[in-house]
Amino acid sequence: MVLEEQAWSSPAGAMTGEEVLAAEELARIIERLADEIAERFGDAPGLVLVGVKRRGDLLARRLSRTLAERLGREVPVGSLDITLYRDDFDSLSEQPIVGQTEIAFPLDGRTVVLVDDVLFTGRTVRAALDELLDLGRPARIVLAVLIDRGGRELPICADIVGQTLAVEPGDQVQVLLSELDGRDAVILFRKAGP
Repeated sequence: MVLEEQAWSSPAGAMTGEEVLAAEELARIIERLADEIAERFGDAPGLVLVGVKRRGDLLARRLSRTLAERLGREVPVGSLDITLYRDDFDSLSEQPIVGQTEIAFPLDGRTVVLVDDVLFTGRTVRAALDELLDLGRPARIVLAVLIDRGGRELPICADIVGQTLAVEPGDQVQVLLSELDGRDAVILFRKAGP
């Protein structure tokens, strides 16, 4: 894998950015995720995908299209906005931006594949689980993530992982998707100096 170092704009200020996954590699990882979901859960009753906004829902849509090809049937997809379920909601800006959860199917008795872009502390997943369980009682919830960067603060692990990246605690991993960012890539921002 070739790392491309550039002056990317970091979400947290002065950091050095390296492209650790290019579009082609990202496409292969998404194909592998779809293959694993199809193999392990393709026969599960009521298989659905629910992506965590903002990029997990885009990944879920891509996975749904690929799964439709693999399984020969549509796999419903929804999106989850977890803003109101975050454990740091009180510390967000005075007027946090709350998006809309869009799940047009019942969750009761379904096998839900919860899709997110980066698994870090586990707090996003905890919030997503809380919201899903408020919306229904799935038979099973499976977690699929594009990137597992380690650094868990809660006892949460993914069932299906696209790529594991070993990063330092102060580093950041940002997934870029063409639907939002104009291109596909994964950028690793390393904390600058001591």
